[in-house]
Amino acid sequence: MIRGLYTAASGMLKGQKKLDVVTNNLANSSTTGYKRDIAVYQSFHEVLTKRINDDKAGQLPNPNIGSMSLGSDVVQVYTDFTQGRLIKTDKATDMSFKNSDSSFFAVSVPGEEGDTEMYTRNGSWTISEDGYLITREGYKAVGLYGPIYLASDEFVVQEDGSIYLDDEYIDTLKIVDFVDTEQLQKYGEHLVGAPDDAQIGQFEGQVAQGFIEGSNINTIEEMLEVITLMRSYEANQKVIKAYDESLGKIINEAGRI
Repeated sequence: MIRGLYTAASGMLKGQKKLDVVTNNLANSSTTGYKRDIAVYQSFHEVLTKRINDDKAGQLPNPNIGSMSLGSDVVQVYTDFTQGRLIKTDKATDMSFKNSDSSFFAVSVPGEEGDTEMYTRNGSWTISEDGYLITREGYKAVGLYGPIYLASDEFVVQEDGSIYLDDEYIDTLKIVDFVDTEQLQKYGEHLVGAPDDAQIGQFEGQVAQGFIEGSNINTIEEMLEVITLMRSYEANQKVIKAYDESLGKIINEAGRI
């Protein structure tokens, strides 16, 4: 009977963890370049159940009852890097990728030990007061020759990421295409990091100027998932309540004997 309490409780904890992931997806459904997170479940190892006191008379040659599952838990939060829909803005500083799920713009993030290169799908850039192409958070866009300096927003970006200002070549956006996006880790502020040994592939998509990439969140599916999780949580609550009432009766009746 006690095992049922633990199984129901683990189901509630699992549902709460997944609900946190789903509600975070919903909160970022309108965030430029946001990628959906998916909670991955894994069952606990099955255990073998045996009779331990019923074999004293030697009448039970096989005390094994069978295997028993103890529920499951969230073991990983997987990020779906499928490309979101493109939204036309006609702003020169807005850029996105076409026909590519694994390509990222490189940005320079300052830190205590110097600048670190990180990556983003959010191409909603702006130009800083000192003329650099930066993210909304202030991180500089990286080109093949360093931070990209632009004296004006009247520039043109080609499909390969090369930038021209008044028909003069300025630089080319550093675009990194990861072979395995499962190695990437989110760091907030639209940024992801990659391990040093991450494999880099050839960029085969196109850069679209005047477009931004929306999130890949389907709000209807996420809302349905919230409803399902809430019903599952309530069902486990009822199971725990039923066990609690049964144990209470057993203890009270045993106390009267």
